[in-house]
Amino acid sequence: MVSENHKIIFDIMKILHKIILPAFLLFLFYSCEPEIDGFEADNGNADFSVYVSLGNSLTAGFADGELFRSGQMVSYPNIIAKQMLHTGGGEFRQPLMKDEWGFGNRITIASTTEEDGNINPVPGGASETPDPENFENIFDEEGPFHNMGVPGAKTYDLLSNDFAVSNPYFIRFASTPATSVIEDAIALQPTFFSLWIGNNDVLSYALSGGSDAGITPLAEFRTAYSQLINQLTVHAQKGVVANIPDITSIPFFNTLPSRILFLTDENQISALNEYYDNLGLSHIRFQSGLNGMVIEDAAAPGGIRQIESGELVLITLPQDSLNLAGWGTEVPVPDRYYLTQSQINLIREATEGYNDVIAEIADDYDLALADMNAYMNDAREGFMFDGLRFTTQFINGGLFSLDAVHLSARGNAIVANFFIDAINQQYSASLPHVSVTQYPGIVFP
Repeated sequence: MVSENHKIIFDIMKILHKIILPAFLLFLFYSCEPEIDGFEADNGNADFSVYVSLGNSLTAGFADGELFRSGQMVSYPNIIAKQMLHTGGGEFRQPLMKDEWGFGNRITIASTTEEDGNINPVPGGASETPDPENFENIFDEEGPFHNMGVPGAKTYDLLSNDFAVSNPYFIRFASTPATSVIEDAIALQPTFFSLWIGNNDVLSYALSGGSDAGITPLAEFRTAYSQLINQLTVHAQKGVVANIPDITSIPFFNTLPSRILFLTDENQISALNEYYDNLGLSHIRFQSGLNGMVIEDAAAPGGIRQIESGELVLITLPQDSLNLAGWGTEVPVPDRYYLTQSQINLIREATEGYNDVIAEIADDYDLALADMNAYMNDAREGFMFDGLRFTTQFINGGLFSLDAVHLSARGNAIVANFFIDAINQQYSASLPHVSVTQYPGIVFP
């Protein structure tokens, strides 16, 4: 689930007063062993001795717009693997980056003190040059690897022998340039696996505002997913799979409202209405208060219209352009910054189809199923973990990182617990939960 636009809009961040992200807290996790006093761990009828995890950026530990070392350390598969140590689990190797900058696209919050003493968050990229070794293959030195999550991967990519050549994240830990993710995974002869894949098959289209090549057809998804499970279960008869959340459950699509323009100047309102009347576009009208932006739409009269309630505005919309360049009033907002209702319907239809396939195949193979779609829908209303409240709200909700798509450290811990619940239920196991409070969150000083 990698977005091509890693910049967080300045105006969004300005409303989030007094936030810092102390990186040093991440190191607290490394020395933390899970406490299971009074809890007897048991593997049930599963064998966790060789655990392999396949997926995309969510599985890899991608966060804040990049893959970096401390983010990988709190990936949900690594958290699960640590819990498996209590029930016969073995080594779990990850293709760790050498530093905190990955390929150099990480989003950070830099605090700057203003003259009035206030600390205002400012989004920024990596402040240091990434280690050149991040771009080199590390298989011979550190492999083979048990975390086979590859940022950007769609379902069929995990089967492709060309994927390492085209994906910079996979080429750095692939056994050979001609291997596939599934081949390297089964080469370990896993006894247990997890698979969370399919998000990018629909999300890449959504993140691009519908300008991406398209959504993976359902039949193609079914074929690829079936092949993955067929090959994995040759060695590992038991595993856990997860389904695909609705895109509206992530803050990338639910932070900015469709009616974002607030107009109070009656002269400006009259001038805008007269401007569009003169163009013969009287379907565009402004009034005092909140208004929908003028957007590009080839199907509308004159190729433009106002965004409708229920359509989604992407968080990448440059709000400075709304305020300073007339976007949304005189200048139509480009279509890559929003999703129409018909596009939303296509995305939801595909997501439902994928989830039906995942549930059907999980049932056929007697696999555990983590219903991430239901969990993320619940998160929109909020839920409690270890005394902390989490929602899908950007930054303040606690589940998502600074790119508004990928999980935070605490979000990964919660997801790991959801996976553990599914494993325990399916295989009569007693893997212990992790305490979410052991993992760092965004701190409000």
